Amino acid sequence: MQAARGASLSTSDPGSPPARRRTWLMFAAIAAVAYAVDLTTKQLALAHLEGRDDVSVIGDVLTLRLAFNPGAAFSFGTDFTWVFTTLSIVAAIVVLVVSRRLGSKVWALGLGLLLAGVTGNLTDRIFREPEPFHGHVVDMIRLPNWPIFNVADMCINVAAVIIVIQAFRGLRVDGRRVEDPKADDAEGPAESAT
Repeated sequence: MQAARGASLSTSDPGSPPARRRTWLMFAAIAAVAYAVDLTTKQLALAHLEGRDDVSVIGDVLTLRLAFNPGAAFSFGTDFTWVFTTLSIVAAIVVLVVSRRLGSKVWALGLGLLLAGVTGNLTDRIFREPEPFHGHVVDMIRLPNWPIFNVADMCINVAAVIIVIQAFRGLRVDGRRVEDPKADDAEGPAESAT
């Protein structure tokens, strides 16, 4: 059954309110779980790795070492922690605003991981030493020839890959294809883009 403008009345459409609500709840659940995993692993690292030598997980390929990073990725910009804090706040707000248009499960995964990663490291920057908004991020995962990182960093990187893939596929956050002539029509059907 279709409405006058061609929109299906079926609730299975990714653009229908119940489907969008389910997709947004998926986004929120992914963000909450990944954020909790990040915070938990950081607390475990603080409790069990402080003052210890590297802990081997898989020989020399994967080790755990507690580190505190005042900068961004690869310890870049260590004197500008407040800038990264501000950018993280803006990024979290942008993700939350964009999430209101979610109509794709893949985008929900990407944006959920991005929000978890950004807010995970933002929590460190706001609440950890040496002072609020200048806090150092807790890192603990070490690979050969790679900077030490954490779960939040992994979430951000996986999210970036998902977002780039979705963009190359021409799929919008709302689940519609970029070339879809009805893509800007709020009442038009959303194409399934999972």
